[in-house]
Parts: sequence; C-alpha cells; structure tokens
Amino acid sequence: MQGRSFVHNGITLLSGIDPVRRSERIIEAVNVKDNTLYFCPSPLYGYGLEKLLSRLEMAAPNSAVLCIEADSKLYETAQENIPLSIKQNKKFHLTNVCDQRQLVCLVSEKWGAMSFRYIETVQLTGGWQLSGGLYNSLCDTLRREIAVNWSNALTLTKLGRLYIRNALRNLSLLKSFQSISNLSFADSPVLVLGAGPSLDEILQAIEGFGIKDKENITNRSFKIICVDTCLRALLDRNIIPDLVVILESQHWNIRDFFGCRAREIPSALDLSALPASARLLSGDGYLFFTPWTQLNIFERLKDAHLLPSVISPLGSVGLTAVELAKKLTCGKIICAGIDFSFTQDQYHARNAPGHLSKLKKQNRFNSMLSPSVFENSSVVLSKSGKKARTNQIMKNYRNLFEQEFSSDTRIFDIEGTGLPLGIKTLSLKEAFELLKTKGQEKERKKERRLMDEDGKKIKIFLESEKNRLENLKAILTGEDESDNKKLSILIDECDYLWAHFPDCSGGRKPNLEDLSYLKRVRIEIDPMLKLLEGLEL
Repeated sequence: MQGRSFVHNGITLLSGIDPVRRSERIIEAVNVKDNTLYFCPSPLYGYGLEKLLSRLEMAAPNSAVLCIEADSKLYETAQENIPLSIKQNKKFHLTNVCDQRQLVCLVSEKWGAMSFRYIETVQLTGGWQLSGGLYNSLCDTLRREIAVNWSNALTLTKLGRLYIRNALRNLSLLKSFQSISNLSFADSPVLVLGAGPSLDEILQAIEGFGIKDKENITNRSFKIICVDTCLRALLDRNIIPDLVVILESQHWNIRDFFGCRAREIPSALDLSALPASARLLSGDGYLFFTPWTQLNIFERLKDAHLLPSVISPLGSVGLTAVELAKKLTCGKIICAGIDFSFTQDQYHARNAPGHLSKLKKQNRFNSMLSPSVFENSSVVLSKSGKKARTNQIMKNYRNLFEQEFSSDTRIFDIEGTGLPLGIKTLSLKEAFELLKTKGQEKERKKERRLMDEDGKKIKIFLESEKNRLENLKAILTGEDESDNKKLSILIDECDYLWAHFPDCSGGRKPNLEDLSYLKRVRIEIDPMLKLLEGLEL
C-alpha cells in the first residue's frame, strides 16, 4: 500500500509506505500473554488490531485491547474507519475518556474487576506522540489500579474473616459511639499528624507554640488529628489531640493506647478495627466505616440505620486521617509526619511504641542501626532535598496520597525528611501562620440518638442475620430440601461467609455447582453463628 503520509499537527502519524504491514510487524513482535490489558494509544485506522485480536483469541483468551484517542478529530477518524467487526469484539474497546478515575471505572465495568494481572502498551501509530505524557499517565494509573486490586484481594483473603467479625462485634459500640458525621470542626484549621520520623521536629515546634496541657486545648486556634501510632509521642509532651484515628484490625497497635485511659481523648474508630482498641481509651467516641469489599450485609446495615459514615478505603491510617480531616473541616489542612520514608535507626517518631521497643532491646548485641532496612528499600530525595530510605509499599501509598489529595488546594504539607506528597510544601513558620488563623464558625456536635433505640435495632438486625445463617445451614446439611434458587439467594445474602475465599476475593462470583465451595461455606457458618450468639449488647 503506497500513499501519502498521515501528518497531523506537524507530526507524522502514519507512513505512506505500507502502513498496514508496518502495524502488523509491530503486532508480530508483541509478547502475547494471558490476563493482560493491551493499551493502544491513538489507533487511527485500526491497522494491526485485527491481527492482535486474532493472536489473543488463540493464545490469550482472557486478555483484551483498550484503544484510547485524546484528540477529538482523530477520535472521529478512528470511529469512522475501524471496522465494525473489531468494534463489536468483546475483547476490544475504543474510548476518548482521558480522566484517570473515569478510565479505571470504564475498564472495570467493561471487563469486570480482577480481570487482568498485567498491562502492556502497544504503539501502532505515531499518534501517541501528540499526547505522550497523558497516555503514559493513563497507562500508569491503570497499572497501579491493577496492582492495588490484586494486593487488596490478597489482603482480603488473609484478613476478610477478621474484618467482618470485628465489624459485628463493634456494632455494640453504636449505643455509646456516634457516627463521625455527627462531629464538625467547622472552618477551624486542622493539623494532621502521622508517626513518621519527621514528626519529632513538628512536636518540638508545637511545644514552643504554647498549646500543651489539657487546659490549653480549648484555647488552640486549630484542631489536631493524629494517627494511633503517634498518640504516645504526643501525650509524652502533654499534647492532647482533638481526635485519634484507629484503623488497625489486628492486635499490633494495641500498645499505642497503654496508659491512655486516664486522659479523655476523643477517638474515631473504623467499624472493622480491633474491638479492644475502643476499651483502652476514654473520651468521646466516633465510628466510621471503610468498606473493604462490596458485601450485601453493608446494605442491610445501611437500611437498618446502623451503618456509620462511610470513608473511602485507602489502606493507610495516615491517608484515612487526612480524609477524615476533609470531612470535619472546611478550613485549611496541614499534614506533618506522613513521611512514607524512614532512616537507618528510625521507622517512627521518638516515643512511639515501635521506637521505644527498639530502645529497650538495644544492647551490645542488638543495635538501633538495623541492616534489615537496606533489604528491599531504596534511597530517594526527601522534601528537604536530603536522602531518605523507602520501599515499594510506602511508594505506593505516597502515590495514592497524591492521587487522592493533590487536587485539593486546602491541603498542605510541612517540610521535612519525608517524601514529597504532590501537594504544596510549607516551612514550619508558614504552617503555623496558617494554623493561627482562628475559625469563624463554631464547632458543633449533633444530638445523639437514643441508646435504647439503637440497642433494639442492633438486636433485630443480629436476629435476622442468625435466621439467615440457620436457613442456609439447613439447606447445606439436607435438613431443608429447598430449591437451588433459595440456596443461591441465601449464599448471595451471606456473602461475608465466602468473600475472603481466594477464588472469590476481589468481587469474583462463586460457582454454586462446585461442591468444595459449598463445603467451605458450610464450615464458615457455625463459627459465625457462635459469634452472633455470644455478642453482648
């Protein structure tokens, strides 16, 4: 095929010398593998796509092709010229969606969650050069989303059973804890504190700011929200936070609260957090809920008016604290100690439980300088331009922070040894000048519901869940000879019994004809019934 080159905005997009064969040679060089999303920017006439789809059909039946065109004129060209047989192929999709979140949703809706393990870029034309940065950004977003989805699925497999049990146990807190939506800091500025090594300098500055002691907490011009791990470091300096955020579902952070009950410290507890955490603190308690996966029981809790305010699941208590700050104030938000980095001798701020534990173990055989920090870690530049160490997990959380919060102009970060967060960085002096700005609106707390009313609702809900489980057990044991339709409905309603199964995590639906699956569901019923019957309300 000979002809003129396709030139657009001064860039040659297609060669005039046999462009079809050129595209096909690119496809022949592609390493085709299953469970892969092939990302094709600016497909133009769609040369090579038929060959790519044919190869996927033969060697990678669970892979697909996503074509994106950012240029409106070139998108029309693609729509008009890509053959209908390709556009109707279920493994193919052409779009001009260039918003990161919308694109992630589009891929999930088109092919389903957890459909891909990898993403590969295939450049069939020169059109990608017109918006190279945008295409790379979109591809990176999809790649991160795939990694996060699979990471979440693995977490759900390991901890999903614990999450739902904690949530059911914590329902009893609704009689004494309010939903976090009942609290407002109005337009007061908020200082959000993580437990990173850079927190030490911030706490020294706070001490010099003259806001220590409980007597001074009401005289502050700003509010303090801290993560649970840094609570001890604040209290040792007589700094009382306005809210401590508790997210951990396991026992690892229980030591964060030792010796704290004598002080009235307001807390915000995730519904799936370790129940013992709530008993180790006094002061006003607030509940929020981070849905770790989609379950029908959440909808039933919502319908029963027992579900606290929902917060996006971000995986990190530091990110969750910032998200809560966004909901609690319409004023400025200053972040500090959210480092996503560490030093050779310090993972957390001084006086944090982890740091104190290392100090106690230090002797001539055990040094504070741990060689293990070099394993799977790398050296990066911090906000201050100095070297710091981090690992891939921390980098992922840093990237998620930027993705979630960089567009909010109310949020700032304080300079220090942590990683840049993608938001404006302030000096200590600039940060405290912002924090001095006193809010105009008054903080408010909404009126609580009647405790007796909440207790009745919880009892009714739990009885309903027990009946559901007993009916399902009767069918699976043969005591009830109901049809498969009723079995399917009950298994769907009791999805918290199986959502953590490795073959079901991440939103994948079970196969009701799989006998081993039904046996595993049956095993899960008795422990859950025992838990529900033993709850004290």
